[in-house]
Amino acid sequence: MTYKELIPALCDIAVDAGAAILEIYKDCEGIEIIKKADDSPLTAADQASNAVICKGLEALPIQYPIISEENKAVAYAERSQYEYYWLVDPLDGTKEFIKRNGEFTVNIALVHAGKVVMGIVYAPVLDELYWASIGDGAFLKKDGQTQQIQAPTFTMKDKGINVVCSRSHLNDETKAFIEALDEPNMVSKGSSLKFLLLATGKAHLYPRVAPTMEWDTAAAQIVLEEAGGKVLQYNTTDPVVYNKENMLNPYFVAYANLEE
Repeated sequence: MTYKELIPALCDIAVDAGAAILEIYKDCEGIEIIKKADDSPLTAADQASNAVICKGLEALPIQYPIISEENKAVAYAERSQYEYYWLVDPLDGTKEFIKRNGEFTVNIALVHAGKVVMGIVYAPVLDELYWASIGDGAFLKKDGQTQQIQAPTFTMKDKGINVVCSRSHLNDETKAFIEALDEPNMVSKGSSLKFLLLATGKAHLYPRVAPTMEWDTAAAQIVLEEAGGKVLQYNTTDPVVYNKENMLNPYFVAYANLEE
């Protein structure tokens, strides 16, 4: 099967996982959510989404190993031998879930030889479904309508470019990066949706000088790349790669369609 042929089934899996999250999210309104406590609604939502995703992936006509934030860690000696594998974050946006602002996502990516080749991102509360496969473009389905999405063209010298910053991770190095720009506009967004602001033309830059894990970024990265953007390691021209021994990402900057 081609990557493109897998997209409809993967979209269904992501939407089903989102529905499992929403059942818990709606039921816990007014409940104090303790971050990652074993019996918290957040933990239950993570686990419910992960179960739906793993069951769905295991039912596909083509089988690959699954690496998920919620699954038991796979030793590098084993996973370094994987030619293809699924990389899953069943619920990205812990703080957004706790704050109940709706900006959390389900993320499913396919990785081949250290590069993401297909990704699905679903925001259950917003009912926004994004997907991309390498060479096939990036798409958004919202309000029953599907459209191809394109990152905006810009240069680093442009005045008033939109810069995405995490609400929770604005450190001194990030501030310094932003201060070097010409009257930038600050845009806040939670979870992997930060990448998708670039992919849909709502922003131009996303500097991340703070920790993330591979499963946090993979699915949204391929959507941005197929929309014309790129994700490079901070202060370098090196791409962000996957299936490293340490699955902590390097610091990076995500760009819309940057003209040199």
